[in-house]
Amino acid sequence: MTERPEHCAARLYVGANYHPHDSDPRQWERDIRMMKEAGFTVARLGHLAWDSFEPTDARFEFAWFDEVMDLMRDAGIGVILDIAVRPAPIWLHRKHPSIGITDPSGNALYPNTRYMVDAGDPEYRAHALRFADALTRRYAGHPALVAFGVDNEPGDGPYSYSETVRRRFVSWLRERHATIESLNRAWASQRWSRRIGDFDEVGLPVSGTVQGAPERVLDFRRFVSGEITEFLLSVIGRVEANAPGVFVTGNSWYYTEADRGRYFDYAEIAYSGRMSRDGMGFYPGLSLTDDTGLSEALMGIARIRFESDTPFWCTEFTTMTAVPGSVRRSAYASLLMGNQMVCGWTWQTMHGGEEQYLQGMVDWDGEPNRKYDEYRQIAAEFARIQHCGFPYRSRAEIALAFSFPSQLASASLPEKHDVQLQTCFDAVLERNLDQRVVDVSRSALPYRILVLPGVALLDEDTAERVRRFVADGGTVVMTSYSALVTEDGQVFTTIRPGLLADVFGVRLGAYQEPRLLHELTAGEPQGDELDIVYGDRRLRVEAPRIDEIHPGTARVTARSTGLDRDYPVVTVNDYGKGRAVYVGTPARRPLIDLVLDTETELREIRPDLPVPRGVLARALDATHLLYVNLDGESKPISTPGPTRSVLHERTHAESGFTLAPFDADVVEVLQHADGVGTPASTP
Repeated sequence: MTERPEHCAARLYVGANYHPHDSDPRQWERDIRMMKEAGFTVARLGHLAWDSFEPTDARFEFAWFDEVMDLMRDAGIGVILDIAVRPAPIWLHRKHPSIGITDPSGNALYPNTRYMVDAGDPEYRAHALRFADALTRRYAGHPALVAFGVDNEPGDGPYSYSETVRRRFVSWLRERHATIESLNRAWASQRWSRRIGDFDEVGLPVSGTVQGAPERVLDFRRFVSGEITEFLLSVIGRVEANAPGVFVTGNSWYYTEADRGRYFDYAEIAYSGRMSRDGMGFYPGLSLTDDTGLSEALMGIARIRFESDTPFWCTEFTTMTAVPGSVRRSAYASLLMGNQMVCGWTWQTMHGGEEQYLQGMVDWDGEPNRKYDEYRQIAAEFARIQHCGFPYRSRAEIALAFSFPSQLASASLPEKHDVQLQTCFDAVLERNLDQRVVDVSRSALPYRILVLPGVALLDEDTAERVRRFVADGGTVVMTSYSALVTEDGQVFTTIRPGLLADVFGVRLGAYQEPRLLHELTAGEPQGDELDIVYGDRRLRVEAPRIDEIHPGTARVTARSTGLDRDYPVVTVNDYGKGRAVYVGTPARRPLIDLVLDTETELREIRPDLPVPRGVLARALDATHLLYVNLDGESKPISTPGPTRSVLHERTHAESGFTLAPFDADVVEVLQHADGVGTPASTP
């Protein structure tokens, strides 16, 4: 890899997504000069632009882009060059129609929008890898290059239900299930006279608007996920072969909803270590007063990063009509998750196509607007603080489990797995505690508390890992809709929670619905409401279902009252050296808050820094502290002695200062006191 000290030295990057193929070459110099004047250190180029590099089959045109790369080099701006393997060019669709999308009714669809390609098609893969090979060879040694980006939003785009897909699916099923008898058992094919006589009788699990049995959908989604993962790893392999040592990153958004895209299992890539800088588009919403989008975006980092310790890159970052100051606040909040890059989407407000009304940092006529000024401010501030222990390294003692097959299995439940995950994530985030999203089947689980929020599908290996974790002294917290179905997606016929009933010391019976049980009572609560007594605390939550918990060795620590009878809601069981806590409702903040209060206190897990509610804070290293005020009111901040604001360049003589509304600060402790936090290493 060519040495690029000006890029290697930067610990925090600020920049923009730039589309030179959309603009007149005469504008390039002006745009790049404006980026340099704003203090930008990075630009992301090339995404969604395959046919700009290969306008016809095997005819590559790079000269125009050489000029852009050279201009970036001269400006001292590093380039993330996306390998735009999707969408495929129209000429490729015409040459190989099999790469296109066929809908569930068998209609071949014209590629009217992006991502309308079958990523498992052999012809598509051959051409995509040829393009990746040519691009990486051309620019591997360019001094402006910081990283290659792999695809863009790989979880987006429709499924294809073509005959070629069906044949590949059948081959996958033969390998997974080996015999037709095994397949019929896994698919419960005796139900509704759907027994398969031989593999040639296998069809795709969706016909028109009719979706088949969950077991069949689960296998199909696993098959598609495996093809996407295999393809992305092969693209990474081209970078590794042609550009050894160059970073690999991307906008790895994999979790679009089923009706919008190909939600796939990214964990294999995340745990492979081959994505040297995990990345995503960070879109926290446009508001300063509504933090819902911000917390979802922060969890987005966690669910793409999993347990990686490398810095994270937000290769896209919001612009649009975001309230003034909201982009800056979100940028500082992202730093607490290990982010190292704020790369605005987008530089130029688009002139055409589906995003022509999506507003960037410069207007349609090329004049800068207030978002440009806000990103300029972020760039100046990040340059000032980047030596203060960034990128932040997590010291998590709490893990939240995420499971791709559980997300699929929860589709038939009142609440999906990742909704419960978000609720638990928010509870830990607001306590200013580090956390990791983990795939239990791949994790060594070096944590003290493990939360299983609606992990519906439980296989034997994952169950055994949870069992060992608790037996060795860990605390596990599991919520309703967990350990419900087997690896094949069929409800356990044994005692629930499946494979872990002895660990939790309970037997789960049928679900109960509060709104129906309220027919037997009068007055409050009503509908889905539950009144819960937890020790000396009383709280009210809403849940469409609760578990009927029959305690065995477990102790009941919370009950729901006011129904036809009292129902246990939270139980605790001692197992080995550890504790297993079962919550008989889906994750609800008031209840999860009380459970976490109890378990973190027992484990003596406390935040680095005491701060008022509404402030996020971390000790970056032995002397530097980061504070982010999410609220619209000033907050008093106590510090362990006098501090100097690195960001605002002023000294706080006393042991504290006031943090302005929606503001952030990075302070240096002038006289270090014990208890600030464990020093964090920096790259």
